Amino acid sequence: MKTFKSLISLLLLILGFCDVSVAAQNPDQRATYIIHMAKSEMPASFEHHTHWYESSLKSVSDSAEILYTYDNVIHGFSTQLTREEAESLEQRPGILSVLPELKYELHTTRSPEFLGLDKSANLFPTSGSASEVIVGVLDTGVWPESKSFDDTGLGPVPSSWKGACETGTNFNASNCNRKLIGARYFARGYEATLGPIDESKESKSPRDDDGHGTHTASTAAGSVVEGASLFGYAAGTARGMATRARVAAYKVCWVGGCFSSDILAAIEQAIDDNVNVLSMSLGGGTSDYYKDSVAIGAFAAMEKGILVSCSAGNAGPSSYSLSNVAPWITTVGAGTLDRDFPAFVSLGNGQNYSGVSLYKGDGLPGKLLPFVYAGNASNATNGNLCMMDTLIPEKVAGKIVMCDRGVNARVQKGAVVKAAGGLGMVLANTESNGEELVADAHLLPATAVGQKFGDAIKSYLVSDPKPTVTILFEGTKVGVEPSPVVAAFSSRGPNSITPELLKPDMIAPGVNILAGWSGAVGPTGLATDSRRVGFNIISGTSMSCPHVSGLAALLKAAHPEWSPAAIRSALMTTAYVSYKNGQKLQDIATGKASTPFDHGAGHVNPVSALNPGLVYDLTVDDYLGFLCALNYTASQINSLARRKFTCDASKRYSLADFNYPSFAVNIDAAQSSSGSSVLKYSRTLTNVGPPGTYKVSITSSTGPGVKISVEPATLSFTQANEKKSYTVTFTVSSMPSNTNSFARLEWSDGKYIVGSPIAISWN
Repeated sequence: MKTFKSLISLLLLILGFCDVSVAAQNPDQRATYIIHMAKSEMPASFEHHTHWYESSLKSVSDSAEILYTYDNVIHGFSTQLTREEAESLEQRPGILSVLPELKYELHTTRSPEFLGLDKSANLFPTSGSASEVIVGVLDTGVWPESKSFDDTGLGPVPSSWKGACETGTNFNASNCNRKLIGARYFARGYEATLGPIDESKESKSPRDDDGHGTHTASTAAGSVVEGASLFGYAAGTARGMATRARVAAYKVCWVGGCFSSDILAAIEQAIDDNVNVLSMSLGGGTSDYYKDSVAIGAFAAMEKGILVSCSAGNAGPSSYSLSNVAPWITTVGAGTLDRDFPAFVSLGNGQNYSGVSLYKGDGLPGKLLPFVYAGNASNATNGNLCMMDTLIPEKVAGKIVMCDRGVNARVQKGAVVKAAGGLGMVLANTESNGEELVADAHLLPATAVGQKFGDAIKSYLVSDPKPTVTILFEGTKVGVEPSPVVAAFSSRGPNSITPELLKPDMIAPGVNILAGWSGAVGPTGLATDSRRVGFNIISGTSMSCPHVSGLAALLKAAHPEWSPAAIRSALMTTAYVSYKNGQKLQDIATGKASTPFDHGAGHVNPVSALNPGLVYDLTVDDYLGFLCALNYTASQINSLARRKFTCDASKRYSLADFNYPSFAVNIDAAQSSSGSSVLKYSRTLTNVGPPGTYKVSITSSTGPGVKISVEPATLSFTQANEKKSYTVTFTVSSMPSNTNSFARLEWSDGKYIVGSPIAISWN
């Protein structure tokens, strides 16, 4: 099916609301395209498929050159073409699709203790298999000098490793060791679109000049580093989730973004290099799986037994805001830790309001200072946001300035206040951020407060003719309750591509995470920040994703025979949805209980995941059946699966029978209002524990209009790897007052609890 023109229209349509972009193109301008070929249709006259690719390209352009040839992730290549050449190429034999390149964006240590890994380290392998596991990280590269990549105590590089340490600007082969065993960079797609990399500003090599890649890689598998902190904040021992796993860094993100041709080339290489886990903290937008390069590459990795973990995105708390929702990807949202960095706003009227800050530097004078609202110290209509060059120095000099959160970076607002002569900043959340507090290493004394406190402080500013204030910094506080709570920025379901598949899969720590950092940039990332740190504290689903990548590496070491689906199932079915006091996990965006659309199966619990009792497994054929259930064409499936696959016309493919560890039930509201409707979902459990008899239980808040029953209600397993199936029946007699309701299904033998979230939506 020829989809080029309709695809261009769709991509232009979605530009406004996803984190993927494609550049507008005039007819004569060249742009990068990814060409999917049907390898089985190669004419016999060609000795090798690369010759066929080159011939196909030459048939439409004398000057175009191949950027990358792909074989693992897709069959095809990437190149630069005019729109007319692209349309012409799509008409040629053997061409499945010609897709415009997309630009992806990054989703920007106490977590081991918080996850229980400190007390249970002896449960996980300490040598041997644990150090054979290789975590590949696609990001901004790596800072090899970070203590997080110290290889002390590690044995030889695993014999399975086929990768390399590439040389380039400020980077050579000796920068790798027995911990950081590989480092590569991919820039052809980036340079084809944006021109040569400016090597005076960033290294054309695996070196991380941004910090993000070093942070994610060290979170997943950083070595143990004692005495780590950021300016004394979060002091303690820093360690990744899988401290003995090896790290391979693939630099795909540059100053101007991350391009899909480079991402595909990196996944292609990681598969050849023999990584076991792939961690990608970057955004994939909302397009069908056969058009999404991350989903396409992840499918090929899954087939090779590689678990792919991706961030859910930072577009919360809006519904339908998720990225990376393919079922063969483990999609991770973000929660908080039980650690905070309090910094109080103390007003001249005697009132104190709590905020957070990571500021470390010269303190404020030991007295109350004049206080001004940025909106009253600017001639700009958006002066309250403290954008560049919007503050009037005469009105802020020597004062503390209150700025509103939004549009520009939080730390940049402080830099603007400082440049205008302000002595400090109070940063207030607006309605879109609510009470969520994210700590920053500000360049001047500053603290961030939630919306309620921000409104109260503004009332004081308006009512007092001579308002005064100071900020009191309290350092690090642990034991904060409740924790975790779902971060407001964490992207939410439902799944806009496949509503019948519940996403995200789970949440993990993603707020105020301490991990390794680049020596090329300060903790704020601002050009004006001359400070250099070994560790930094940042937040985002970018931080929660590598937590799960590292935990997957631990499970892979303990259970090398487990498939990626089995590892994800173990993490999902053992995740928790309640605090120790029995209360449900909270969503900081609402202050109420979070739902499976916010937290998926719940918050990861790695110690329980090590021995989950039962798992929901999936094979490549199951995923192909999933694509058939979506009514994908043979050409679309070929684009993903890289082979001819025809859905069996005599077989009934159903998303309801896809063996996922969660349930997303979509009910036709019109149909249910006219009478009772019955929906059946089947699942199969595999025993990975001792023999046992499991009984089912359902907890539900669906109301009397929905009845949930399970048949059989008991499953008995007598041996390892034994499989047993069950069916869940949803009988709907009436529509509830709200359009979404939730339930939970659990199987238990008295020792193991195997839980699955249920989300029911009326459409």
